[in-house]
Amino acid sequence: MKLKKSIEKAKQLRKELEQKTAAPEISPDKTEESVSEKTSFSNDWQPPVYCESCSIRLDFDLLAQNRCVSMLPNSPEAEYYKILQTNLQQRANGKNWNTIMVTSVMPNEGKTLTSINLAGAFAKEFNQTVLLVDCDLRRQNVHKYLGYSFDKGIVDYLMNGCALKDLIVWPNVEKLTVISGGRTISNSTELLGSPKMKSLIKEIKHRYEDRYIIFDVPPILSGADAIAFSPLVDCIVVVVEEGRTSMKDIKSAMDMIPAEKIMGYVLNRRKAPIRGYY
Repeated sequence: MKLKKSIEKAKQLRKELEQKTAAPEISPDKTEESVSEKTSFSNDWQPPVYCESCSIRLDFDLLAQNRCVSMLPNSPEAEYYKILQTNLQQRANGKNWNTIMVTSVMPNEGKTLTSINLAGAFAKEFNQTVLLVDCDLRRQNVHKYLGYSFDKGIVDYLMNGCALKDLIVWPNVEKLTVISGGRTISNSTELLGSPKMKSLIKEIKHRYEDRYIIFDVPPILSGADAIAFSPLVDCIVVVVEEGRTSMKDIKSAMDMIPAEKIMGYVLNRRKAPIRGYY
C-alpha cells in the first residue's frame, strides 16, 4: 500500500525532525506566533518560531491510520488536497481572503478530515502559515484525528476569557498551528455567532498577512451553527460524499448559507482509483 511507503519515509525523517526541534534557539523578544518582519512576497521570508504555544509530536503511524495524508511525506493521496489548496489560493489571491470555512451537508461526510488535510497542504507552501481552528463545539475531533489530547479549545476563549496563546498547539509541523480540544457545549450556535467570535476572527484575519485560517464547522443540515458562522468568513468549502449526499439535501443546504461565499465542493470518498503521474 502506498501509505506504508509514506510511513516508512516518515519514520526516517522523524529523527531529523527531533534533532531540528529538540532545542530551538529562540530570541527573547519572540512572541507565541512571531514571524519574520519580511513580507510574504520576500525571498527572505522565514517560518515562525512558536515559543509560547504548546508543542506536541505527532505519531506518523496514527496519522496514516486516521488518513491524515497531507501530514505524511510523499503520500500520493495528498496530491488531491494540494489541488484543492491551489484552487482555493488562486481564487483568494487579490481579494484579501484568508479565512476558509469547511463544512458538509450532512454529518459523517468527511469535513473534519478535509479540514486537516487542507491545512496540511497549505502548511507545505513556502511563504505562508496556517491556523486550523476546530469550531465544531459539540464534538471537537480535530485533535483526536491528529492523535493528541488537549484540555483547552475555542470554548474556553469565548466563555472563560482564556488567552488565545494558551489555546494554540504546535504539532511540530512547520508553519502549522491548531486550536482544538477542551469541553464541548450544546448551545454552540449562540457562541459561534457571538460578537466575541466575530471580534476574534477579525483579529486573527489581519494579524499576519501570510496566514490562512481554516475553520472546521458543523454540517449545515445538522443545526444552525454553520448558518450562524458563515457570515464571519471570507469563503466556504462544502464536503459531499459520493453515493450518499443527495442533490435535494445539497440544494436545501445551499439555500441556508451565503451563495456568494461558496468556493466549491469537495467530493469525498470517491471510489475511482488514484492515477499517478509515474
